[in-house]
Amino acid sequence: MAMSADPVTAVRAFTRFYTAQLSVLREGLLDTPYSMAEARIIFELHQRGSADSADLRRALDLDAGYLSRILAKLESDALVTRRTSQTDARRQTVTLTAAGEQASALLDQRSNDQVQALLKPLTSEEVQRLTTAMATIRDLLGSAPRRDAYLLRPARPGDYGWVISRHGALYARELGWGPTFEAYCARVVADYVEKHDPQRENAWIAEVAGAPVGSIFCVKRDEETAQLRLLLLEPSARGLGIGARLVEECVRFARQAGYRRIVLFTTELQRDAARIYAKSGFELVEESDEDTLGSGAREQFWAMDL
Repeated sequence: MAMSADPVTAVRAFTRFYTAQLSVLREGLLDTPYSMAEARIIFELHQRGSADSADLRRALDLDAGYLSRILAKLESDALVTRRTSQTDARRQTVTLTAAGEQASALLDQRSNDQVQALLKPLTSEEVQRLTTAMATIRDLLGSAPRRDAYLLRPARPGDYGWVISRHGALYARELGWGPTFEAYCARVVADYVEKHDPQRENAWIAEVAGAPVGSIFCVKRDEETAQLRLLLLEPSARGLGIGARLVEECVRFARQAGYRRIVLFTTELQRDAARIYAKSGFELVEESDEDTLGSGAREQFWAMDL
């Protein structure tokens, strides 16, 4: 699709294209009896369990009268119940009925089926490009730029040198490790680039405000085992959940690529990373005094079945 040089025209063209892809202008969303607004209210109520009608109005940015009419229709269809709030008689609490939960499940399944059909013709790398672009749109058109607004994208030329350089610099500054470790990282990156299997291996860079702040690699150890490598976070990006998100993406890819197990090697000094691994489902399997990294610390072997 050709894009206009005029950004307003370009955004409007993209909006028309995307709404057509999702068929949101049909009378019944996803071939159900529900309008888009009705479906969104059902979704919100399913997520929240129950909700104050005023909170729903603010969350969905709906006119109070319009929301009231939709809720009345959903109530007449036995999909929701409305009762006076126990804390404020001027407010109503809205809850899905059993039939409403069934409607939510139907909408959820149809939505998943629709998206899966859209993604089916794409390769795994194309899917990654698409989701990265969507994350970029959300970051740029959401609230004002925040310190915790970040983007995950596939590694590209120029990133590999950054990964080696930042590993060397950060580990030297924070742990006193020497050039042996930087050389080790360089070999890992070189092996990945030279032997890369795009169907079974991938690498990601985390960005904040357009600058790289983190990395992770998923590489093939053997036919049934993936290996997580080169997890890194800049000090400015720590504590924002980016490390956990990088690990989650690596594990998701390994599972999708057909591996049965994923492993990683680290040392006893990487305590923050160890907490992320443990929360992600990895288990510490073995410790040894072997010093592959030139760190002088006990090395650890972690694993997780997929």
